[in-house]
Amino acid sequence: MRGSATVPHLTAGRRRALTAAGTVVSAALLLPALMGAAPAPERHPSAGLQGAFAAAAAEYHVPQSVLLGVSYLQSRWDAHAGAPSVTGGYGPMHLTDARTALAETPHHSEGTEDARGDQARAALLPTTKIPENSRLPARLKTLPKAAALTGIPAQRLRTDPAANIAGGAALLADAQKHLGAPLTADPAEWYGAVAAFSGADDRATAATYADDVFQVMREGERRTTDKGDRVALTAQPELAPDTAQLKHVGLRAASAAGTECPKSVSCEWIPAPYEEFGDSDYGNHDLGNRPASQRIKYIVIHDTEGGWDGVLNLIKDPTYVSWNYTLRSTDGHIAQHVKAKDVSWHAGNWDVNARSIGLEHEGFLVAPDTWYTEAMYRSSARLVKYLAAKNGIPLDRQHILGHENVPGPTTSSIPGMHTDPGPYWDWRHYFELLGKPFHPTAGPGGGLVTILPDYAKNRPEYTGCTTAGELCASHGSSEVRLYSAPDDTSPLIKDIGLRPGGEDSTIDVNDVASRVSTGQQYAVADRAGDWTAIWYLGQKAWFKNPKKQSTAVHASGLVVTPKSGRADIPVYGRAYPEKEAYPAGVPVQSVSPLSYRLPAGQKYVVGDELAGEYYYSVTFDLDSHKVVTGQDRYYEIQFGHRVAFVRAADVDVVPSAS
Repeated sequence: MRGSATVPHLTAGRRRALTAAGTVVSAALLLPALMGAAPAPERHPSAGLQGAFAAAAAEYHVPQSVLLGVSYLQSRWDAHAGAPSVTGGYGPMHLTDARTALAETPHHSEGTEDARGDQARAALLPTTKIPENSRLPARLKTLPKAAALTGIPAQRLRTDPAANIAGGAALLADAQKHLGAPLTADPAEWYGAVAAFSGADDRATAATYADDVFQVMREGERRTTDKGDRVALTAQPELAPDTAQLKHVGLRAASAAGTECPKSVSCEWIPAPYEEFGDSDYGNHDLGNRPASQRIKYIVIHDTEGGWDGVLNLIKDPTYVSWNYTLRSTDGHIAQHVKAKDVSWHAGNWDVNARSIGLEHEGFLVAPDTWYTEAMYRSSARLVKYLAAKNGIPLDRQHILGHENVPGPTTSSIPGMHTDPGPYWDWRHYFELLGKPFHPTAGPGGGLVTILPDYAKNRPEYTGCTTAGELCASHGSSEVRLYSAPDDTSPLIKDIGLRPGGEDSTIDVNDVASRVSTGQQYAVADRAGDWTAIWYLGQKAWFKNPKKQSTAVHASGLVVTPKSGRADIPVYGRAYPEKEAYPAGVPVQSVSPLSYRLPAGQKYVVGDELAGEYYYSVTFDLDSHKVVTGQDRYYEIQFGHRVAFVRAADVDVVPSAS
């Protein structure tokens, strides 16, 4: 599966079952329909989205700032052309109709990646099990309830932003009435209703969601939506909500005991099993002693390619793979499964696994119409900031990797490596939430570029989202396409690792051969008019970078280049130690170069310097586990779409502007 480590053989039917599996509907969230069913009046289109919020707020007696704050946390006020989110939420208010969304949105991906990626043991390629329970929780079917409350047809709630906002207002008003509270104009008295709107089934998650909404209201927001509407929420810095209302919402208590999460998120401990089974088999992760034994250098961003409840069923299976955290789309709730000290099986490269923490986000790579909620983006960013600070991990694209940026550990593994979270993950917004926005760090002479397209306006064509060869729906993207000449009719850059026979690259959504992603940095090789060339996979690769709508900004930093006298040098997918470093009893792991070469005269951005290491952990008995550290040093570099490693002895490190 190109999409994710967690569900390597998932069919569309199985994904539908996974999305709904294992959850009993919470009676506390099935609020009775207390409002009239008269259809909402038509709203004049000239009023725009701001007018739609004002009209819905007046009609259902909900403070406009509450309505705007809730909508911002769900969708940032975007309508997404009536397409569902990854959990079947529609429109600016993210009204959920998961059954309809799953029926209408085909999902598929492919791949052969071994999640462990450790040649010292057999490949781990488990088969996904189909969960039996297919009941949808209440948080995934708020749109039908909004239809009942308003009398607005479900189809219109899905596709008409004004109607959708009215549906959200009706749900908030209904929640307020269910709590026995008046439909007051004071936004401070709506904390409980906002918490209930989240759909969370526990108090901690509902409180975190409501806190986020009220933070948005205190700080204020303004932006242009995907429909071109200017929407503004005036800051209310003195707003102090009545948080005591939460106890009346009727949600279960949830404990964060055992988790490694910041206090600013809702988090629970759902452990992945470390168990023996069968003949010398165990799973689904390895115990370790990080960071005492090994530095944690990377955080890897995945998407689940399945729904929350089904994915949690998988993490509890000792014969399956593992990851450290799962994040829920509807409300940003987090479940931790593997301690940071231990090594989860998630990235398909044992060296990266041993040095990383893996985060799975509820979602699908190949469904461009679907989108991630602001609640999940914010929760993920807070978790990543916390983990990065705790482990000394820099907040940049050389250390915060997508699964798609993890290199194949060996030449034969490259074609099967996964490609999630894919081109529709908004890296620009994500790093803004991390407090590390991308921006120019040099003038034109800096020697580097940071890839930085406007996500909403950058809409390269992709195929294969629904049917092989067919165009995907037009959608904003974090990625920029690369060509062999400064002309978009020229051939795409080839990737000999993905296609050893030299076949052409494609624009398939899973084909990362000729793409660069927001935040990645590359050395400038040439310029021609509106085009910029970079060094990429040993080649000069061109991308369109016009001044009126630039796709990159200038930067500077350190780069590697082959030592003088070398025609080219090898490139590696893992930074393993030299054979002399291995003690007796630990089999030597080959330092095998990939099929790529780094030619003389080319430069590649340095991400980090690291020691050659190998974590030997092939038995359930911890006594045999060892971290082998060599004398060889490596540099992590941005070599193509994925990172790679070169031996320090083979390169010179120089300033990019030299």
